[in-house]
Amino acid sequence: MSVVGLDVGSQSCYIAVARAGGIETIANEFSDRCTPSVISFGSKNRTIGVAAKNQQITHANNTVSNFKRFHGRTFNDPFIQKEKENLSYDLVPMKNGGVGIKVMYMDEEHLFSVEQITAMLLTKLKETAENNLKKPVTDCVISVPSFFTDAERRSVLDAAQIVGLNCLRLMNDMTAVALNYGIYKQDLPSPDEKPRIVVFVDMGHSAFQVSACAFNKGKLKVLGTAFDPFLGGKNFDEKLVEHFCAEFKTKYKLDAKSKIRALLRLYQECEKLKKLMSSNSTDLPLNIECFMNDKDVSGKMNRSQFEELCAELLQKIEVPLYSLMEQTQLKVEDVSAVEIVGGTTRIPAVKEKIAKFFGKDISTTLNADEAVARGCALQCAILSPAFKVREFSVTDAVPFPISLVWNHDSEDTEGVHEVFSRNHAAPFSKVLTFLRRGPFELEAFYSDPLGVPYPEAKIGRFVVQNVSAQKDGEKSRVKVKVRVNTHGIFTISTASMVEKVPTEENEVSSVETDMECPNQRPPENLDTDANEKKVDQPPEAKKPKIKVVNVELPIEANLVWQLGKDLLNMYIETEGKMIMQDKLEKERNDAKNAVEEYVYEFRDKLCGPYEKFICEQEHQNFLRLLTETEDWLYEEGEDQAKQAYVDKLEELMKIGTPVKVRFQEAEERPKLFEELGQRLQHYAKIAADFRNKDEKYNHIDESEMKKVEKSVNEVMEWMNSIMNAQAKKSLDQDPVVRAHEIKAKVKELNNACEPVVTQPKPKIESPKLERTPNGPNIDKKEEDLEGKNNFGAEPPHQNGECYPNEKSSVNMDLD
Repeated sequence: MSVVGLDVGSQSCYIAVARAGGIETIANEFSDRCTPSVISFGSKNRTIGVAAKNQQITHANNTVSNFKRFHGRTFNDPFIQKEKENLSYDLVPMKNGGVGIKVMYMDEEHLFSVEQITAMLLTKLKETAENNLKKPVTDCVISVPSFFTDAERRSVLDAAQIVGLNCLRLMNDMTAVALNYGIYKQDLPSPDEKPRIVVFVDMGHSAFQVSACAFNKGKLKVLGTAFDPFLGGKNFDEKLVEHFCAEFKTKYKLDAKSKIRALLRLYQECEKLKKLMSSNSTDLPLNIECFMNDKDVSGKMNRSQFEELCAELLQKIEVPLYSLMEQTQLKVEDVSAVEIVGGTTRIPAVKEKIAKFFGKDISTTLNADEAVARGCALQCAILSPAFKVREFSVTDAVPFPISLVWNHDSEDTEGVHEVFSRNHAAPFSKVLTFLRRGPFELEAFYSDPLGVPYPEAKIGRFVVQNVSAQKDGEKSRVKVKVRVNTHGIFTISTASMVEKVPTEENEVSSVETDMECPNQRPPENLDTDANEKKVDQPPEAKKPKIKVVNVELPIEANLVWQLGKDLLNMYIETEGKMIMQDKLEKERNDAKNAVEEYVYEFRDKLCGPYEKFICEQEHQNFLRLLTETEDWLYEEGEDQAKQAYVDKLEELMKIGTPVKVRFQEAEERPKLFEELGQRLQHYAKIAADFRNKDEKYNHIDESEMKKVEKSVNEVMEWMNSIMNAQAKKSLDQDPVVRAHEIKAKVKELNNACEPVVTQPKPKIESPKLERTPNGPNIDKKEEDLEGKNNFGAEPPHQNGECYPNEKSSVNMDLD
């Protein structure tokens, strides 16, 4: 079972996996642990990650990036309309009102939803993890920003489903970082002591997030989160781009914004410059060759100028920090450490602002880029039965307050109740009790729409069906369980109606209870009467016993954003077809590359090591064929089916393989003949020693030694005849004997001779020794004379003397 954590960012992604040795961040096929969040569409296939980013400038209209924030949003969303202006690809409305991405793929115009685009990126991450782990990947934990609403979270889960990933948990970025920080700490306070408060600050490519967490031994609790979803590295890049666009317009009369390729190149160069300024305070150059209209451009910038340029952005950093401290009622002195992660926190001015706010040095003990992915992998390991992980509970927080609204039975007035306050513990369930005579509707919404970075405050409408009055006409008690689940998504998980049924005297009445599942922590029930207060009444005498039965009720959910089953199945099918097309195209390219590689390799070797192993006429013909094949590859063979390349390779190998074999045989043959000759000499010497009555071999039967001599003579005769025949052949002719035949002869000779010549000598029983006056009665054997007794210990000595009847060899050992 695989355990994988995926940090899917706006600009790049990281994959962490759990192995026996711990958590490891894995590299892609380019040996890079960072995979760009970029997908490029071509006439034959898709390219994803590093290869796609390399095509971002040349195929700008068909290369998609920075799409993470489109999840769960409509095309008319003000954020989408603003972002649309800065993109190199086209955004169009989908039939369901969502964001569609229009590209040319397989020479046809295609419209993909943001879920499909993210699914393509997840396909790449899944493939990278599978190649690394050498097994299928299904279970994973995926990171999302803590400010993502229910609609955005459901959209990410749909993307995971499209690609066949079972997302065990959507984990908030900051919670993943906190888990990665806390689980390894050995010095955390015990559960009954005051917790250690740590603030985590993350500024990535597109957003700024902060959270305060309380740590005790074996647990972490998120106290609160704050964020600015529109402040990140991208905004610092934009400031630089705006500056140089204005400079180039004045200096070179070039409008960089008029050509998307020029603008993309400028963005790439400004990002590099920003990173260089983090480690250098001197003036740094920016040079771009053939920027526009074949003109080269150049500029320069230093750190102080950059900070001045970004002063407005730097001011924004403090707002979420103040918000966090206000929410959690913490003072700066309560915070024991401030940990920073995210690429943009490397900017010195950003670090300085954060350190100044907290009045202490910031800590960088976590890997700024990989902390989120590692935290996700740890959470996946905790949730997976395949790994045993140190006990560590994670209690997250609800980022936005959630309320329910409903209509009363008798009146038109509405009832409203805030079920989850801001920073309420999550995952969490509550039970609400309503008195109703018929089906009713509940609507969930964010209580503070202005504090939610999403235009729609409504979460969804839930209809509790099949509700009816009691048999005596009274209202039924309906229990509704509301829950913020492990993904941070609000849902009405169950509803049940309490029915009272009269029972016979001898029947035992059941007890009605509201129970929280044991694995949902922390447990808490909230009984809220939606219509009237409960009144305790004394029981009346001689009433029939009542049995209480809970009847499960169906709930119809109409959510703000969710893909229908049919649409989701269509997306799954489409992704499967595209994966197959990518695979076929890869196989076609591999077949083409194999032909090209064969042409270059053989042409070099025919003028080098292979030259002696092919006759002059064949040499010329083969070189001509190789040149023709090369010309074909770059002309009509540029875009052929896989089979055409396979056939071409076979045609070349018919001539090339015999030449290669002759070369390899000529290399191996002398070594193998030498080995065979040495074995023959070895066995011939043993036979000669036997004839000369050598003591070493006098235990071998003469008939068996004759078999050895016979084998030696036969193999020697075969070797001499083969070597003579081979000597008459030229190097460009096929050899008389192959290397595998010589190896077989060596094996055959060893099998015939080795068992005979390695026969052990028969053991001779040594005489038993009599008991001595001073020593134990020991039956001495030959090996005892080496200084050991029957029990494997040294012989017993007395004052350096041996027993009277021990042999002199033992006395010598004692000297």
